[in-house]
Amino acid sequence: MQSLHLGERTFRLTRARCDDVPVLVALLRDDVLGSAREQEDLDPYLRAFDAIDADPAHLLLAVRDEDDVIVGTMQLTLLPGLSRGAATRLQIESVRVGPSARGSGLGTALFRWAADYGRSHGARLAQLTTDKQRADAHRFYERLGYVASHEGMKLPLVPND
Repeated sequence: MQSLHLGERTFRLTRARCDDVPVLVALLRDDVLGSAREQEDLDPYLRAFDAIDADPAHLLLAVRDEDDVIVGTMQLTLLPGLSRGAATRLQIESVRVGPSARGSGLGTALFRWAADYGRSHGARLAQLTTDKQRADAHRFYERLGYVASHEGMKLPLVPND
């Protein structure tokens, strides 16, 4: 796909493959919130990967370092809509940068790359949700120009038995 050159480091952005899923889930699990909500059983993640990979509106990235080790991930989804003059939105989810790449500028570079990706696919707005407990992430997103313009709400949908 593309490489990001940050100082003396180079990171390759690749479409995630099925065999990347265990490492991507480990990245999602590698923080206080993720460790409590991500599962050990990989089967649901593998099924989700198949659905994501089969849908051209989704791009699940595996970010690889110089040694081909996955050090980051991000899921991008293009959402067509009627509001805002029928604007397509770029939804950014599940962003993680592993410990070996933190402080390298990779997070900022990934978000800039994602904005370019969205523009090149017709998106007129990039959006994300972030847990209210992630104060550091909020400051990071604000530095990138994101504005907390809406209040997000969630409703867990449990299966009917």
